[in-house]
Amino acid sequence: MTIETIAIEGLTTPVSRIGLGTWAIGGWMWGGTDEKESIAVIRRALDSGVNLIDTAPVYGFGASEDIVGKALADGYRHKAVIATKVALEWHDGAVFRNSSPARIRQEVEDTLKRLRTDYIDLYQVHWPDPLVPIEETAQVLDDLRKEGKVRALGVSNFSPAQMDAFRRVAPLSATQPPYNLFERDIDRDVLPYAKRHGLVALAYGALCRGLLAGRIGVETRFEGDDLRLRDPKFREPRREQYVAAVKALNAFARDNFDKPVLALAVRWVLDRGPTIALWGARRPAQLDGIDDVFGWRLDEKAFRQIDAIVANFVKDPVGPEFMAPPQRVLVA
Repeated sequence: MTIETIAIEGLTTPVSRIGLGTWAIGGWMWGGTDEKESIAVIRRALDSGVNLIDTAPVYGFGASEDIVGKALADGYRHKAVIATKVALEWHDGAVFRNSSPARIRQEVEDTLKRLRTDYIDLYQVHWPDPLVPIEETAQVLDDLRKEGKVRALGVSNFSPAQMDAFRRVAPLSATQPPYNLFERDIDRDVLPYAKRHGLVALAYGALCRGLLAGRIGVETRFEGDDLRLRDPKFREPRREQYVAAVKALNAFARDNFDKPVLALAVRWVLDRGPTIALWGARRPAQLDGIDDVFGWRLDEKAFRQIDAIVANFVKDPVGPEFMAPPQRVLVA
């Protein structure tokens, strides 16, 4: 099956509409990492036609970018469109927002070294920093673009007003918000904005931290620093509601399209607009379902039926707000 692609302004290579998300590969908040397996996942994705690799310095505090760099060595770099991020810093495992020009200048050099490359295809501001004017952040990023270290610019977790401020100074090609069947806030503002202004939306959490893969039940347990221990969706009484919704969505997908719920969830994201679905994987076998996503589409009737299923089972919905990192505290 041929993977669908989409154009991102500023990039000459068409980008696959499924991107490999590498937060889990970094290990932090996902129970550690296995470098050999992670490299195998990245190369399997590239060999299967998934050319977008989305990473960030904060994913494992450099570990994810380092693994991506190793995976792209030995002739793989030309196959990849690297999307990474900037403007988060960390101290003793605590993460804070920092979009200052000095921080960005430091980060881009560190990132290029870890990725073993001399340019970044898509460079995204990870979270808005209330302590730094967005125009100031946009200016230093545009300088990096003009210097050739960055090909295209993006933002993540920005509102339309914040994107407007960015666009007054620098060209903006992409936005990366949380988006999936259960977390749809961007339907009200960010996604319409992307459509109006020619931006591509990279949907992170497309499988809702694995919930929409269909393998998590009410009995599933998470350990250590696993992100889902802090996610209200994975606590009762909400977990029972979401697991029941996934089971019903799986039956709907099987009965109507002969597909599993995982394929339905990703197809739903792709059929909502100019979107890319980020697919997280830690082992090569977790990429086996990609072919199920392509060659079919959801129509308006299917969207309404999906909405009804979600509304019927999820009586106490909650979004991804728990993931937002705090801002810095400036000391006088």
